[in-house]
Amino acid sequence: MMEGALLDSTALALVAGIVAALLGGTVGGIVTGGKALGTELAAFMGAFYGVVAGTVGVVLGLLATAYIG
Repeated sequence: MMEGALLDSTALALVAGIVAALLGGTVGGIVTGGKALGTELAAFMGAFYGVVAGTVGVVLGLLATAYIG
């Protein structure tokens, strides 16, 4: 029973982290490169690279939490 709850909370944390990385990357891209590249391209690039980096960070954070806890 406990393993199922742990798996559910881990999956929820992974999805929430990826969504947060997507939104943060989009906003960061618009703020950083909106004038130079145009807002649509900057948002697309920010969302892509935000998810790439954010997913790695979330997975490493979840692994560290599982190892420590």
